[in-house]
Amino acid sequence: MSNANGPRVTGLGGVFYVAADPEATRAWYREKLGVDGEYGPQFAWADEPKTNPYSLISNFKDDEYIKPGKGGFMINLRVHDLDGFVEGLKAKDVHVLDTADEGYGKFAWILDPNGVKIELWEQVAEELP
Repeated sequence: MSNANGPRVTGLGGVFYVAADPEATRAWYREKLGVDGEYGPQFAWADEPKTNPYSLISNFKDDEYIKPGKGGFMINLRVHDLDGFVEGLKAKDVHVLDTADEGYGKFAWILDPNGVKIELWEQVAEELP
């Protein structure tokens, strides 16, 4: 592990995957989730309201947590006001698979138009669980 001032990994740079229709996928993310950017959905940490935001890479032995998503991976997106965001998704006819409040965070799950599972996460605790 490198020191805090030296060369190091500083965070997740992006998620890249193949889609049958990249433009339609980008439009879905823009219209349903309200995210877009020059190269696709883009997020700035400066927009994050939490004082101690974090991202993680989590591995699973099987794909049970990712089902019914396809492709063996899932995208986790941070959201502010999950309850309000979920209501907005329902108004846009996005099917919400489930929701949960785990104490350290609130979650909801949806599928993008390619069948990729998206976990929406509102960080509640300021520190890692």
